[in-house]
Amino acid sequence: MDYFRDYLTRTDGRAVTKWDHYFDVYSRELERFRSTPCRFLEIGIFRGGSIPMWKGYFAEGSHLVFIDIDPNCRKLGDPGTHIEIGDQADPEFLAQLAKKHGPFDVILDDGGHLMHQQIGSYEGLWPHLSDGGVYMVEDTHTSYWPGFGGGFEAKESFVEYAKRLVDKMHSWYTDQDDIFPFDPIARELESVRFYVSIVAMEKKLRPKPPLQVESTDGDILTSRKVLKIRNRRSRF
Repeated sequence: MDYFRDYLTRTDGRAVTKWDHYFDVYSRELERFRSTPCRFLEIGIFRGGSIPMWKGYFAEGSHLVFIDIDPNCRKLGDPGTHIEIGDQADPEFLAQLAKKHGPFDVILDDGGHLMHQQIGSYEGLWPHLSDGGVYMVEDTHTSYWPGFGGGFEAKESFVEYAKRLVDKMHSWYTDQDDIFPFDPIARELESVRFYVSIVAMEKKLRPKPPLQVESTDGDILTSRKVLKIRNRRSRF
């Protein structure tokens, strides 16, 4: 039995509410952060059950921060964890949070699930994610619920926002500068991974454009020339 499903048999009075398949995503995305202390932030405390779950998952000495808008959540903390009260969509609160506790290796948004909250938190906290870190937004099925500010193909939804991040990640390769200019996020965004109701975005600082490598008979050549070409045609 994996850590998370085993933990469900050891909970206390603080309830954990998750979709079962999230545990597989957690294991895939977060296992690499377990070997040494990390800095972790979870948005959304609710009934507090994830606080001891994450405390047991990450290495001893990790800096674990949990935020919620409800002041009553202060009483749900464990020794060695940090609880901050504030609005996840408030840029000033996020800036103060990051100054006090950041940068973070892992950020998990399990907050209010409204579109402006998910997008606002991402935009406010992404700059405070460490190189190699991962930012996860869960319960993204609310992107398909009009009552949460979403709806199928609604431009304001987080899922559509994340789809646009995929475009921006590829803007190194633009061939239509007037309608698809280079976006600086391409220097930081390594991947956008879509799971059922979770989006995971990994940061990797890349100040220089991608490098093409060609090797023949052990002779290695590198070039970025293809990125400067316009009106490309297939070489095949």
